[in-house]
Amino acid sequence: MEEKKINIRLTPEVTDGVYANLAIIAHSPSEFIIDFASLMPGSKDANVKSRVVLTPENAKKLLFALQDNFAKYEQQFGTVKINGAPAPGSTYPVSFGGGEA
Repeated sequence: MEEKKINIRLTPEVTDGVYANLAIIAHSPSEFIIDFASLMPGSKDANVKSRVVLTPENAKKLLFALQDNFAKYEQQFGTVKINGAPAPGSTYPVSFGGGEA
């Protein structure tokens, strides 16, 4: 099977990206919704900066791509720790859990 080349273009507004320190993930039978938000210290309000809606198949592909990239990252830079503990089995300070939308 021949691999197709995809040209990725970024508009100037997208090039800089947005800062997010919180992700809220929800799902329904047909889609996964990921809201990327920014929660500032001392605030109880998190402002959603971007929402990404994916099919379950593409959400799983994203999961695998992230796992692959983390393996490469940690091989080069060392284990990423969450709250001072290794990632497996640790708890998150803010819920990254899912649920039905």
